[in-house]
Amino acid sequence: MAETPKSAPVDAPLKAARPTLRTIADLTGFAVTTVSRALSNAPQISAETRRRVHEVASEIGYLPDRAAQRLKTGRTNVISVLLDPHEEILGYGTSLMLGIARALKDTPYHLIVTPSFAATSNADAISHIIRNGMADGIIFSRTEPFDPRVRLLLEQGFPFVTHGRTEFSTPHPYVDYDNFTFAYEATKRLIARGRRKPTIILPPRRMTFCQHLQHGFMTAVREAGAAYEIPDDINLDCPVDQIRDFVSRRAGMPDGPDGFVCGGEVSALATITGMSDRGLTLGTEYDIVAKQTSKLLVNIQPKVETIYEDLVDTGFRMGTTLLAAIGGETDPERLQTLLKPTIEFPEGS
Repeated sequence: MAETPKSAPVDAPLKAARPTLRTIADLTGFAVTTVSRALSNAPQISAETRRRVHEVASEIGYLPDRAAQRLKTGRTNVISVLLDPHEEILGYGTSLMLGIARALKDTPYHLIVTPSFAATSNADAISHIIRNGMADGIIFSRTEPFDPRVRLLLEQGFPFVTHGRTEFSTPHPYVDYDNFTFAYEATKRLIARGRRKPTIILPPRRMTFCQHLQHGFMTAVREAGAAYEIPDDINLDCPVDQIRDFVSRRAGMPDGPDGFVCGGEVSALATITGMSDRGLTLGTEYDIVAKQTSKLLVNIQPKVETIYEDLVDTGFRMGTTLLAAIGGETDPERLQTLLKPTIEFPEGS
């Protein structure tokens, strides 16, 4: 005898239905197509309609079906960030990510971050992202003059933006800090303070911005006819103790440098420690001008003069530049930004 199917108890909890575009349409009174376009921030939809649709979507916990969107549009709505977690610049990764996130706010895009630990740049990670359709655009940093990642992306016609420039003849999107001007003004400041032999701690020589820093430094010392020193034994990627020990060892030799241009706060702190090991006092026997990206250095060592680099703003500009590139913008003037340092040294010193 067949068993009669048992019905579920009347008080059994019902599985909540996932909110859909139709749910938002019913709640707002807009057509489903209007809701869809408003969620994609289509410029044809009024700002008030977009605001209302996004507000309701947030209230009911609507999440887009990304798989369906990808099948329909061919887009992932993903931005991939290849982040080198180097320690020289304090807050580098978090500041850039904050700026990028601000640029992507109220857009359908979200971020996926991939740490890049390679000692030299390579195109493997880029190739993997393109080949597997993992993102609509890519952001990365620490460029080289003829960076293989840039070459690959240009060949593939894939949207990207770099933090840093290259020497390719074909223009590509970038946001960069004017490291020439930073090094030039920092070195001039040291010479103006009476330092007879400035030195600069450079990044690895394969990096494009190493050339810019060295050019600015050399321009300033040659204009002044000053002695100078560029150490080969250390760079900004070296461990802190290696920089400290080098500075201490050099300070114990004849004719050591008495002025330091530091590309970040970590190398500045290592320099101060190394000089202190030799009994030398900052602001008396030597001076430092450093690139500042946080408030740490100026709070614990106010005698260090600094030139500021706003990494949150850099991240924001990188995000907006990539969105423009994804949208089809090709004008280099709209896709390339060189951020000028703001020079504010104390007067009368």
